[in-house]
Amino acid sequence: MLQKINMKMIEEIKDVITSSRNKIAYEVNNTMLLAYWNVGGIIVENEQNGNIKAEYGKKVLKELSKELRKILGSGFSVSNLQYMRRFYLKYQKQQTLSVKLSWPHYCELLSIENDDERCFYERECINSNWSVRELKRQLETSLFERLLLSNEKNNKKKVYELSKVGQTMAKPNDILKEPYVFEFLDIKETKPILEKDLERKLVKHMEEFLLELGKGFMFVGIQQRITLGNTHYYVDMVFYNKILKCYVLIDLKIGGMKPEYAGQMNMYLNYYTEEINDEFDNKPIGIILCKSKKEVAMEYALGGLSNNVFASTYTYYIPNKDELIKEVEKVLNEGY
Repeated sequence: MLQKINMKMIEEIKDVITSSRNKIAYEVNNTMLLAYWNVGGIIVENEQNGNIKAEYGKKVLKELSKELRKILGSGFSVSNLQYMRRFYLKYQKQQTLSVKLSWPHYCELLSIENDDERCFYERECINSNWSVRELKRQLETSLFERLLLSNEKNNKKKVYELSKVGQTMAKPNDILKEPYVFEFLDIKETKPILEKDLERKLVKHMEEFLLELGKGFMFVGIQQRITLGNTHYYVDMVFYNKILKCYVLIDLKIGGMKPEYAGQMNMYLNYYTEEINDEFDNKPIGIILCKSKKEVAMEYALGGLSNNVFASTYTYYIPNKDELIKEVEKVLNEGY
């Protein structure tokens, strides 16, 4: 009778095979990226570094695509050759290519005209290990512009920081976005919804919600009870951010921001600081998510609080990128 198979042996074999497969995938990806980069370089060189007329260049690519598909098969459409050409032009130093990103990643990144914005998304793809699907969503919801609008000091230094290192989380307000986008809930803007229904939908789409919240968020629970005296209060949603090492409390509001919301959140944070926090936890953060807010009223509502209480808005549809860009430009110009 055969002895029972040693599980340690199975794990060792699995690790060897998995490691080999990952190495092969890494090498294939690296080889393909370099190949496409070199193809782009050949195209640019034969265009005399872009000094031929655009119309003639399109005709050349069309003929080149036709011949390459005959010899090498699919994968050499005119649009793909255009991506390869642009790939070379945007990353003229081969060393700047990241083998952590795939060709589909780069195709999405190459659609971004602004160099700072493209660098930001590239950094975030690497830092947060985004899939192509996740990258597409962040592009569609204008994460770059939203982070700039959320920052207390919207200036050119912030643009530079985002482009060089991506989103950093060193202080509480670094986690904020303006607005948060819940397009994944598929709620029509004109359709009324109760706070409990919004909460239920966010829990049902927790994977997408965590992606929208950003780096380091872990879900703790909903309707977390706080008892003060004989009165029970309930925090709508509680998360823990492992980067900032603190609890993040979220209150959902269907209407606009009201001053009393800040006071209630401040009470919740005091409770968490005294009763829930462990010795290694930093001070908790409170975010009031509402449909709208007036900046002047916000200054009075949130000013002077010792706790980290913030208010931000949310929307059910993907924001108009042109409008967000105008807002960013307006804020940046005001700083100079």
